[in-house]
Amino acid sequence: MTMNARRRRMHDKLAALPGVRPVRRPVRSGADDRFDLYYVRAGRKSTHPLLLIPGGPGAASVALYRGFRRRAAAAGRDVIMVEHRGVGLSRHDDSGADLPPEAITIDAVVDDIAAVLDDAGVDKAVVYGTSYGSYVAAGVGVRHPDRVDAMVLDSPVLSAADIHVVREATRRLLWDGESHDTAELAPKVRRLVEDGVLTPAATNLATAVYGFAGPDGLERQLDLLLAGRRGLWSAMDRVGRFVFDRKAPYRNEPDLVARIAYRELNYGAVPDGRPLDPAVAYRENALHASDFVAEPYDLASEMPNFRWPTVVVCGGRDLITPPAVARRVAALIPGAVLVTLATAGHSIVDMRERAALDIVDALYAGRAAGLPARSATLDSRPAGLGIRALVWGVKAAPRTVHRVTS
Repeated sequence: MTMNARRRRMHDKLAALPGVRPVRRPVRSGADDRFDLYYVRAGRKSTHPLLLIPGGPGAASVALYRGFRRRAAAAGRDVIMVEHRGVGLSRHDDSGADLPPEAITIDAVVDDIAAVLDDAGVDKAVVYGTSYGSYVAAGVGVRHPDRVDAMVLDSPVLSAADIHVVREATRRLLWDGESHDTAELAPKVRRLVEDGVLTPAATNLATAVYGFAGPDGLERQLDLLLAGRRGLWSAMDRVGRFVFDRKAPYRNEPDLVARIAYRELNYGAVPDGRPLDPAVAYRENALHASDFVAEPYDLASEMPNFRWPTVVVCGGRDLITPPAVARRVAALIPGAVLVTLATAGHSIVDMRERAALDIVDALYAGRAAGLPARSATLDSRPAGLGIRALVWGVKAAPRTVHRVTS
């Protein structure tokens, strides 16, 4: 697919923004063909800028994170973000055609980051990766360790085997109700699954609602579903499908880079036949999915070699990359500091931006070791306006209490 006129106009507009710059990169490893990979830098330049790698794969950097860069720069941070190959400004080759599938690999993405640092004249950066971006950040540590000054792994991904941890955490909380917070809502989840209302895709939405709105917000929605009132749930489901469908050019474009998610990170793992399996929804909904082949790095073996200051951050209610994964990551990296925000969900930099910036400031100031003692304060940092509005909408839904005991 080549760029149409409307997309070209948007491309040119974003490419002309202050701080946006292309760097020539190989389309395929070892080949002569090149394309423009874009990155953006904001704030007063410093020796060790903050390199933020968003999640996905599919999240763009230039347009989607303009507000974050503006606020971070106002707080004194020098921020670099790379537009992931296959996404947004970095989607096309010189002819305007989409990059070919073989060009989309994690190794290529990691090497793109090193090339951007070269182009920006940066020796080392503080590398912050969230969700999928944490795997890319760790990949920079594996392939280019001399470019890392410090690291933040937010809601980290460790390996293709994380799916087992996700299933266990989700079922323990939402199916078995082993937490006091979920003991009453678990029977409702079971009833809605048995009735065919909580489909695999809807189950993934339920885990997201649990993360950003907490057990009370999820239970309100479950009660409405039990009462046959599905309006708000359907609206949230449509928004959630941005994860699976290319509906937001230059903001979220997962279609080409789904190759990475499935071939290298096992997003569409083989279903285990039990309820609340997120792999089923990924297999059903993702475009251009392919079977898992192999992940590029053995991070469990590589992370003990990371010798830079590292902060591992997780949300206590995260069922997308559960806290158990973050705890293992922190245990693997020598001297890593683990910070858990008890009432937060997935991706602290997206859901609790102020807390993420506080963590970054502590890392730059050499005070990362004191972060766990501040976890309650960090957890109290408000979410952004959009997230607060979403939580308000969920919790403002009429209370329709249903008692389900089995």
